[in-house]
Amino acid sequence: MSPTVELVGAELTFPGRTLWSRLDLVVEPGQFLAVLGPNGSGKSSLVKVVLGLLPLTRGQARVGGAPVRQGNRSIGYVPQSRGFGADVPMRGGDFVQLGIDGNRWGLPAPRRHRRKVADLLAQVEASHLADRPIGQLSGGEQQRLRIAQALATDPQVLLCDEALLSLDLRHQQRVVDIIDKRRREHGTSVVFVTHEINPVLPVTDSVLYMMDGRFRLGSPDEVMRTEVLTALYSSPVEVIRRGDQLVVLGGDGGSHVHEHGTHGAADGAPAGAR
Repeated sequence: MSPTVELVGAELTFPGRTLWSRLDLVVEPGQFLAVLGPNGSGKSSLVKVVLGLLPLTRGQARVGGAPVRQGNRSIGYVPQSRGFGADVPMRGGDFVQLGIDGNRWGLPAPRRHRRKVADLLAQVEASHLADRPIGQLSGGEQQRLRIAQALATDPQVLLCDEALLSLDLRHQQRVVDIIDKRRREHGTSVVFVTHEINPVLPVTDSVLYMMDGRFRLGSPDEVMRTEVLTALYSSPVEVIRRGDQLVVLGGDGGSHVHEHGTHGAADGAPAGAR
């Protein structure tokens, strides 16, 4: 079986700046890859490359053994949790249906689509949201619907770009549990861009840490180490384990690294404690 995502000798360069180069990445079916690093390090650009929205400067990018392309239905995309306005009348079930056949919006859904929507809502434990206006839902509830919509094409890989942003700890954990359940039961790969390692640490197989044109790829124990992050940041960094959580401390007048809590990371800070 082909890797769900594969990058070979990948380089992404913008005028005056290289985000990353010589990146070899293989994501196997059912693997959970956490992509970490400060703002501007190229995490979201990696997602755009896999989606076929941003061409590599050099190298190759493949999904399911084929070159990346826009509109690939073997990819499910879960964006940041940004709230809908309170006056948005679209119902939860209608929102999920857009992932099945978006060009039919406003037309009656075929019976098979209604069954599919019901199944997708059940997968993310959101059946009770089918007839609720999405503008009246909490951030966590809206994010469940985004996941359901992303699963509409039964994708081989889920690309999650800061999918936990702005969610409280309870909803963060619920979202991670839903995505991990999908991964375990269907063999779906997950590429999860995040500032926070701790919510996903128990389910993470591999970490890709990006920083200022450099990166490290390996297991969490291999990458989330004092000497590794010190080398990436070119500044003293200390990684401390507290039970099943990580705290990252350090920084100087240049790159700042902070321990942080439930209010999220400062700009440029790597993952810290919940």
